[in-house]
Amino acid sequence: MRVVGALVGRNLRIFFRDRLNVFFSLLSGIILFLLYTLFLARLQSDGLSAQFPTATTREISAFIDSWMFSGIVLLTTVTTGLGAVGVLVEDSSSRRFADFLVAPIRRSQLVLGYLVSSVLVAIIMSTIVLALSLGYLGLVDGVWLAPGSLARILGIVVLCCAAFTALSALAVSFVRTMGAFSAFSTVLGTALGFIAGAYIPVGSLPDGVASTINALPFAQGAMLLRRQFTVDTLGTLVDGNTDAAASLRTFYGVDIFVGDAQVSAWVAVGVLVAMALGFTALAAGRIRSVIR
Repeated sequence: MRVVGALVGRNLRIFFRDRLNVFFSLLSGIILFLLYTLFLARLQSDGLSAQFPTATTREISAFIDSWMFSGIVLLTTVTTGLGAVGVLVEDSSSRRFADFLVAPIRRSQLVLGYLVSSVLVAIIMSTIVLALSLGYLGLVDGVWLAPGSLARILGIVVLCCAAFTALSALAVSFVRTMGAFSAFSTVLGTALGFIAGAYIPVGSLPDGVASTINALPFAQGAMLLRRQFTVDTLGTLVDGNTDAAASLRTFYGVDIFVGDAQVSAWVAVGVLVAMALGFTALAAGRIRSVIR
């Protein structure tokens, strides 16, 4: 374990030393925040104001912000883990593997070093973004989540980090150069906001597109976070109107459906757990074969 710990520390230092890589791993969340701050929040506010004329501007803003920040946290769990896996590509393209193989280090230890460090990076960065999001909601919107919701959010964040980092590790194991990795990260980061239903509410999409997005684990992870982030703001906005609450929950992806079947929270958690275990095993086997 001492060798694995040393490898994890080395990979963490490489990631955080590259400030540009750290920035780009957060870029999707930054773009989402700017889009809503500058453009999209106004459109959502106008629509909700017409739908709930008795709601105050503060109540509407609080709901939109809580929904938006849940998307930012979800994006961070994906992109930061992906950015951390870039250390694997860098070592492969620079032929550092040859140095490791002549040292008294087993391949299994190398694999653990890459996977554990990548998950830790995702958890650290996502926790920081989560803290900033909660601070913004509290200081700007006056929304302070209950301790129970905070605990559930942290659990969901850790689960998403493990699942999506494992998926990223498997995908990146097929990438050979840093140029290809940068292109892959850029494409994924750009598309991820749409895939997760973070840029626009999933209810504004055609039914077939919405069902396809909701079947993906990214939207299911976002759903779990949205339920905790909006638990108070959505109830305040609808003021006890159960029909309006159900409509909003579906439109904004707080409740998601694949066709006519609703995806429950336990199904989403099961999918993420299966991803974390399955893709970790596949990624470990693939990375082990790459190290030569």
